[in-house]
Amino acid sequence: MQLRRILDHPLSPLARRTIVAILAILVVMTIGTVGMKFLSGWGWLESFYFMAMLGTAEGPPEVPPNVLSSVFAAVMAFISIGTLITAAGIIFGPYLGYLFHKGMHFSQKEIEKLESERMKKKEEKGEQS
Repeated sequence: MQLRRILDHPLSPLARRTIVAILAILVVMTIGTVGMKFLSGWGWLESFYFMAMLGTAEGPPEVPPNVLSSVFAAVMAFISIGTLITAAGIIFGPYLGYLFHKGMHFSQKEIEKLESERMKKKEEKGEQS
């Protein structure tokens, strides 16, 4: 029931957010792959693999062959890593917010329970004196 509320909530249309995040990743990876192919002279698969390693912060498997492709790779590293982190936040943000809210609610109840137990002990101690 709670998960259904998250999925249907008007402020976080999860399906649309997920599609936008995945499209952003695909656009950045496509631009990076095409750029590396034409700037470095590598094949499509090598260019895609290079961008995948660069975008996941794994590190490039080899150094680009010329200065222009090295500069392009450096810029794409910042853009692709930022895009992946943002996409993960967009996709999983509602879940994490829900878990944070539930955790805060649970903590508040525990604090109230401890305070009421402390008050009871204080009252029992006052009656015994």
